[in-house]
Amino acid sequence: MKSWLGRKVSVRIDRPIGSKYPHFPTVYSLNYGYLPDTFSEVDKEEIDAYVLGPRIPLKEFCGVVIAIVKREDGEIKLVVTDGQDFSVHEIKRQINFQEKFHKYKIIK
Repeated sequence: MKSWLGRKVSVRIDRPIGSKYPHFPTVYSLNYGYLPDTFSEVDKEEIDAYVLGPRIPLKEFCGVVIAIVKREDGEIKLVVTDGQDFSVHEIKRQINFQEKFHKYKIIK
């Protein structure tokens, strides 16, 4: 899992900043998407990623993985930026809109 840290990745954004979650009353306060051609053993879909930094809706983003969000059920989500570093506290603050429903830890 830590092998993701520092890796350059491309994220396909399927929930751009300002969009609404399809099944819950959640508005995305940052760009959120997935890494094409990856696979998560937990949910059987591509690995998801939070994009921190850009404050405009995006379709794609290339950046560096600075942290991993590991949920209690084993699912991981990557935290990707343009190279900026964010503290664990700041990452938690920015992803809280979605992660407040889960128990998780952040790996840096």
